[in-house]
Amino acid sequence: MGKVRTGSTLLRKPLLAALLAAGIALTACTSIPSASTSSSPTPAPALPSATGSYDPNADPVVQVVEKVAPTVVNVTTRTLSQDVIGGSTPGKAVGTGFIIRSDGFIVTNFHVVEGALTIKVTLPAPDSRTFGARVVGGDSDHDLAVLHVAATGLPAVPLGDSNQLKLGERVIALGYALALPGGPTVTTGIISALDRTIQASDPEASGGSRSYQDVLQTDAAINPGNSGGPLVDLDGNVVGINTAGAGQAENVGFSIAIDAAKPIIDEAIRNPEKPTAYLGVSSTTVGPGVASQFGLSVDHGALVVQLAPGGPADKAGIKTGDVIVAFAGKAVSTSDQLGNLILDYKPGDRVTVKVVRADGTTQEVTATLGARPLPTTG
Repeated sequence: MGKVRTGSTLLRKPLLAALLAAGIALTACTSIPSASTSSSPTPAPALPSATGSYDPNADPVVQVVEKVAPTVVNVTTRTLSQDVIGGSTPGKAVGTGFIIRSDGFIVTNFHVVEGALTIKVTLPAPDSRTFGARVVGGDSDHDLAVLHVAATGLPAVPLGDSNQLKLGERVIALGYALALPGGPTVTTGIISALDRTIQASDPEASGGSRSYQDVLQTDAAINPGNSGGPLVDLDGNVVGINTAGAGQAENVGFSIAIDAAKPIIDEAIRNPEKPTAYLGVSSTTVGPGVASQFGLSVDHGALVVQLAPGGPADKAGIKTGDVIVAFAGKAVSTSDQLGNLILDYKPGDRVTVKVVRADGTTQEVTATLGARPLPTTG
């Protein structure tokens, strides 16, 4: 084996010398072309230049985001939950809100602040200030909570008109998705459906779920942490309050229609923390499509899809599947109309409610209105 190695080494020396000589000769030929060479090397092609006239400053989505993003706040709550052995475990929840008035009124989701011991609101950069917040109004049926912070001169976003939305209309969702640092996340999509009533899981609710009414469906991504953020149109007006994404489906998100939330928001601003009347029903508007789907004998009114256990409607004998067609002697054609009529009364008032039962019979019952529950906080 030693000889093979030695012989190999000996053979390599003249071979290496020959290669070096060839290399030098080749270099000489490349560096100093002969007089007979008449053409120069072809230059390497240049990289393509950027083309197009797109101006991001003229993009309507960019313009809306620049207008709305300063009003989108991070909502952080401190919570205390019961563990399996009866003890208490501290925790933290994160969601989104948006400023609707410069003197500190903020809208978010009911479920974001439900059960909170403390609530903190942080403005986006470059402001980045943090304020303690308190709940001044809310409605679990619309997953709505109104907060107030002690501040003035804040940027605010206008509320739009969700009743004017069209299927396929472009919308933009903003929120603190997945609690990622660096400001709100922006997603875009279209209005996929109008006037949904959905069932959403909520461990704080009776039975572990809640029904939300007057819901918009969108394919704009709505992820955990987006809850309570605004869904805006291309004019930068809020048309919905983002509330949930469908975990079992792609490109299906839900947002509470802003027109359904406006009466509660207005009342909370006028009379912070004042109790408002409550019937204890979740309902959806009856039209020809809903009437056909559920085999109803009427094509108008508010279909009761869920009752608050032990609430005013439940005690009065109203049942799931009833259609409310009159409240306090006034005709009811839609779910929104029923909600507005209820707000005309006070907790403790006795009112008549006319319902059409599932079998088509009509009955009038008397309900004593309760106080609309606010998110419970510590």
